[in-house]
Amino acid sequence: MRNLRIVVADDHPLMRRGICDLLESEPGWKVVAEASNGREAVEAMTGSKPDVLVIDLAMPELNGLTATREILRALPKTEVVLLTMHNTEQVIREVLESGARGFVLKSDAGQNLVAAVKAVAGGKPFFTPNVADVVLKGYLRSNSKNGSRANLPVLTTRELQVMQLLAEGKANKAVASAMQISVKTVEAHRSNINRKLSIKTTSELVRYAVRNGIVDA
Repeated sequence: MRNLRIVVADDHPLMRRGICDLLESEPGWKVVAEASNGREAVEAMTGSKPDVLVIDLAMPELNGLTATREILRALPKTEVVLLTMHNTEQVIREVLESGARGFVLKSDAGQNLVAAVKAVAGGKPFFTPNVADVVLKGYLRSNSKNGSRANLPVLTTRELQVMQLLAEGKANKAVASAMQISVKTVEAHRSNINRKLSIKTTSELVRYAVRNGIVDA
């Protein structure tokens, strides 16, 4: 494996340090920057332009999905491995649609993270075994319905960001300020989220966000 430049983004300092130590134990691999939230990850990536980003899905300010989409728009040749504690079909689908090619459960990181980074750096996808299982079951289920895709809701990048901020306890006005949009636009996004996910209350939104790894419990 050629020399690799890597950025690691995780909001838990001990977890982030452990990931860095694990990756830098590989000959020629170097962690060139670290980030503790999604916004820092975007800035670190544009500043250091590494080969691979390893990023936690649930982080403050920008979650891993939103950050990945922003990063890949600016740096389309970068490879991304997303780390998460969640392996629901919805999370996996969102990860695939974000452009990330690696998906590793945090519980499997010690055994699979190095292999995942090697795979994506070589242009190949990597899913930990439990995740691959969920992907296969979803594929078989969709095929059993005359080849139609599972009818899962798809949130836009903006809707995901609004959901994260709302689930973190921010009011509409604070969300509008953080995203530099109007309160009316926040309300429109919130209405779309509720419609797509068939939810009616903030508590339901929070439960969905936690269950799907958009925010930590």
